[in-house]
Amino acid sequence: MRPHAEDAFADELKALAAADDRPRPARWRLSPWAVATYLQGGTLPDGTVITPKYVGPRRIVEVAVTTLATDRALLLLGVPGTAKTWVSEHLAAAVSGDSTLLVQGTAGTPEEAVRYGWNYAHLLAHGPSRDALVPSPLMRAMSEGMTARVEELTRIPADVQDSLITILSEKTLPIPELGEEVQAVRGFNLIATANDRDRGVNELSSALRRRFNTVVLPLPATPDAEVDIVSRRVDQIGRSLDLPAAPEGLSEIRRVVTVFRELRDGVTTDGRTKLKSPSGTLSTAEAISVVTNGLALAAHFGDGVLRPGDVAAGILGAVVRDPAADRVVWQEYLETVVRERDGWKDFYRACREVSV
Repeated sequence: MRPHAEDAFADELKALAAADDRPRPARWRLSPWAVATYLQGGTLPDGTVITPKYVGPRRIVEVAVTTLATDRALLLLGVPGTAKTWVSEHLAAAVSGDSTLLVQGTAGTPEEAVRYGWNYAHLLAHGPSRDALVPSPLMRAMSEGMTARVEELTRIPADVQDSLITILSEKTLPIPELGEEVQAVRGFNLIATANDRDRGVNELSSALRRRFNTVVLPLPATPDAEVDIVSRRVDQIGRSLDLPAAPEGLSEIRRVVTVFRELRDGVTTDGRTKLKSPSGTLSTAEAISVVTNGLALAAHFGDGVLRPGDVAAGILGAVVRDPAADRVVWQEYLETVVRERDGWKDFYRACREVSV
């Protein structure tokens, strides 16, 4: 349903590799310049158009790519929905040609997921040996000089987090059961993502945080930038799901983005009305989800045109996370802002209908 970045954008990566005549770090598929171009988009000398994967300040991308070219690990930090996972995947795809060396952080992630595990049938039958060892994605990346990824690092228990310290500082992974160690091959590095807004966050120790160069991914700076991001991703997701393109959908995308930004910022776009903010993050990723769901509703149960009624229920679900407090915030916003806004009558009625 969702190809890995290196498969979905294989033609762009191939074109970049062919046009790229700049120095490449050890085992990198592309030069740092080409990796940054892959993420930010551009046009190659042969006319090939590289689509933007991340819409944001170019300096942020350049710092992230430069970090990976050194021996420092990269930590992408930001509130939920700022494309941390998306950027992480595309960086790994452009640098190593493989974005699948991934550890997904959860409250139950064991140390074996970061270091290594054992094939217990083989272990019991023959004792500890390399054949009985099951390498983690990080161990494989170290052995092959690849880029590994750790998603939601702050969700991993603190003692498991700290198992990364030796890997990042010494570039070795001890295997005391065998009296051996795995030494990282040149080209190895690690990209981790983290946020400090969700529940269940485990703060990083100062020792571990020092091993990372931290790059903060901000929310889109302007409404136009956020509309552009949502439009691009909805188009990509819609094509992957075989949904027909929704004509005249841009106005509804802009409306969803406006609602999210105003409630997120606690003030209307014109700065005249202060608003209460709900408990949710109302991120760009959630806006993409709302519009994609609306597009599916329009395609399967409507006339194919994205209308206010197609996005109203999705917005309500994104805003009202706390049934008591958030519902009050939403009702006040509907009556004081949406109801009085020119051209928003249909949207107001659709929201009132699903809010009852």
